[in-house]
Amino acid sequence: MIETDNSTRIRQQAHDLFMQYGLRSVSMDDIANSMGMSKKTIYQYFNDKDQLVDEVVSKEINQNQLICDCDRSRAENAIHEIFLAMDLVTQMFRAMNPSLLFDMQKYYPKAFGKFLEHKNNYLYNVIKTNLQTGIKEELYRPDLKIDVLSRFRVESIVFPFNPEFHTKVKSDMAEIQEELTLHFLFGLVTQKGYKIALKYHQERIKKHLEDATN
Repeated sequence: MIETDNSTRIRQQAHDLFMQYGLRSVSMDDIANSMGMSKKTIYQYFNDKDQLVDEVVSKEINQNQLICDCDRSRAENAIHEIFLAMDLVTQMFRAMNPSLLFDMQKYYPKAFGKFLEHKNNYLYNVIKTNLQTGIKEELYRPDLKIDVLSRFRVESIVFPFNPEFHTKVKSDMAEIQEELTLHFLFGLVTQKGYKIALKYHQERIKKHLEDATN
């Protein structure tokens, strides 16, 4: 039980530091010092930083998929599903260092491979199904090229992490993702869908304003 608790605590602390500072900038010493334990203790649970990064990424992917599946099951319609997903993305990216994905690609290929699997299969299929559902609900245009738009949307999620992009844009990652998501959504909708999307969007703005004043 103690072993499980310690490994979980280490993984969570590493996750928080990686999200804040990126993968490359955080050393095993940093993690140990922030937890008030020796580096030797961390190595009792993780062989090296590669293993720790791999486990942190795997857990993050699994948790996000569970939340996404839950949101899909409770969504009122395809448009509502996108707004629920936007809330998840905003929460996740608000605290994410833009260099994290680049660090993973360059220095942690095993973990990056798991991310690519998640992006190119799970996320792609979620988006594809959403487009198909939206068309059936007459909320999205029937002439949409589903495969093209699904691939485009997947790539647009990760594109802002490119240093050539995020170093030249003054918005944070969450704001960028919200803007791209809204741009994508309002390009899909029918007149019926537009009214529904606008309603959800206005409700979301109102909620954010209320949260900011509380």
